[in-house]
Amino acid sequence: MAFILGSGSPRRLDLLVQLGITPDAVRPPEIDETPAKGELPRAYCTRISREKVAAVEAGPDDIVLCADTTVALGRRILGKPADAGEAAEFLHALSGRRHRVITAVAVRCGGRLWERDVVSQVKVKRLSDPEVNRYLATDDWKGKAGAYAIQGPAGAFIPWISGSFSAIVGLPLAETAALLTAAGHPIFKGDT
Repeated sequence: MAFILGSGSPRRLDLLVQLGITPDAVRPPEIDETPAKGELPRAYCTRISREKVAAVEAGPDDIVLCADTTVALGRRILGKPADAGEAAEFLHALSGRRHRVITAVAVRCGGRLWERDVVSQVKVKRLSDPEVNRYLATDDWKGKAGAYAIQGPAGAFIPWISGSFSAIVGLPLAETAALLTAAGHPIFKGDT
C-alpha cells in the first residue's frame, strides 16, 4: 500500500509533513479546471478535487489524496491569474472586503472515496495602488488562487480570518487527518 499525493503544491507537501506523513509518490493530475457555466464556488471546488483524485493512477490498495483551493468573492471564482494585470484586478476586487476560501479534500483507496470541504472567511485590508504594485513585483501571486498566498508577503494584507488557517494555505490539517485515518492511513508516522 502506497500513499500518493496528487498535487504539485509544495505547500500541501509541507502541511502533510506536519502530520508526520511523507508521500511515497507525488503525482499531480492533469485535468481541465475550467468552471462550468454558472457553477458556484463550493460545488466547483468539490468537483475539481473529485476529478483530481479520480485522475491519479494508483494501485487498488494505494491511498491517493488530492485537494483544490478556490477563492470566492460572492458567486465569482477567482482562480489562478493568467498575468500581472489579472492579478491586479483580483487584488483590487478583494481590497477592503471579506471573501471565502474553500478547500476541498478527496481521499481515494480502491473504489472508496472520502471527502470534506472547509470554508474559511478572509478579510483583505484596503489596498493602495503602490501596495498592489510592490506585491505584484514579488511574483508571489503566480500560480495562486485569488492572486495571493496568506503565508507569503500577502499575509501583510490580511488582518482577519475566520476558519482554518491551514485550509487557506491549501490543506485543512484536522479534516485531512480524519480522512486519512478513515481510509486506513495512520498519521504521525513518517519523517518529521
